[in-house]
Amino acid sequence: MTLSALRGQQVVVYFYPKASTPGCTTEGGDFRDRKPAFDAANTVILGVSRDGIRAQENFKAKEGFNFALIADKDEEICRMFDVIKLKKMYGKEHLGIERSTFLIDADGHLAQQWRGVKVPGHVDDVLAAAQALNAQSQNKGRA
Repeated sequence: MTLSALRGQQVVVYFYPKASTPGCTTEGGDFRDRKPAFDAANTVILGVSRDGIRAQENFKAKEGFNFALIADKDEEICRMFDVIKLKKMYGKEHLGIERSTFLIDADGHLAQQWRGVKVPGHVDDVLAAAQALNAQSQNKGRA
């Protein structure tokens, strides 16, 4: 799948650190639960992490996610969106995904980005932005 194949639809690409961890499960569940509203706003949801395909498939099945999860083990997509950052955990530094979300408009242009995301309330913010962008694009089509 490529972003160009989704032209004509808005796309949310959200990056999460690791499948089946508490914050990532909550965030994915929030996107899952609001997917009908994203669909109504002409918006596709894609989740990306460095986990392998099997981990992604298991995570998606276990949590009933109704959108695609992308395995980016080689970090190609992560590097394109510049989400690999130096992080600290338990006093040790390591490179990992900075929880980030990107909203791409129906023409394939970056419309909005959220970096260093805190999970509570985040998906609602993304949904509001997607709805506003969709309404704006529909109004342009009528002009």
